[in-house]
Amino acid sequence: MVRITRVYTGTGDEGNTSLVDGSRRSKADPRLEAVGTCDELNALFGMCLMEIQRLPSHEDGGSRSTVQRVQSIVTQVLPRVQNELFDLGAELACPPEQLPEGMVVLSDKQADVLVEEMDAWLEQLEPLTSFILPSGNGPEAVMHLTRTVTRRLERTVLRLSEAEGEGSVRPLVLVYINRLSDWLFVLGRWVCLGLGNDESLWMPLGRRGPENGAADLIRKLSKSDDDFDQL
Repeated sequence: MVRITRVYTGTGDEGNTSLVDGSRRSKADPRLEAVGTCDELNALFGMCLMEIQRLPSHEDGGSRSTVQRVQSIVTQVLPRVQNELFDLGAELACPPEQLPEGMVVLSDKQADVLVEEMDAWLEQLEPLTSFILPSGNGPEAVMHLTRTVTRRLERTVLRLSEAEGEGSVRPLVLVYINRLSDWLFVLGRWVCLGLGNDESLWMPLGRRGPENGAADLIRKLSKSDDDFDQL
């Protein structure tokens, strides 16, 4: 059982910190960069959960059953993944051969569950006919941001693996992170559908027409403001 009586220790004031095995590393070390990115990703999961929980479950005096359905699923799956990311961060904070005896790490099961959930959501989604712009009218916008940080974690872990060599990162770690990014993409689409929001589809440059910009509109609105001030 973890017991923390104080947060500050002063041992990292010179830019170094301890790994799980007790060895000291620079906080700029690739392994610590991976741990920090994993922590950042976990915090974004917390933001996703916050946005889901703050959705109004009633509108115009009536119950929004679709919102309640989205909340019931998302508030179940996000905390589970947050716990898994904490497990992952602890594993990344030490070379695999130095992990404490008895420490339980992620297995194929966690990655398989992500796939199972993706398949269940995809059964309710229409196939994509275009790429999706990372935006949205609700929590899905934050989920897009979370997905991009997941990809950054993947790149960071790859750099760690290349820096420390073969065996420095378990192959399953990269599998899990790759699945997680796809999972977030599908979850974001499912949430968008459940909330009745429209997805913003990318339109290729050749089909968008002339780019006239908004300069004329900006000036027109500014002139309207000046006219109003003179009344």
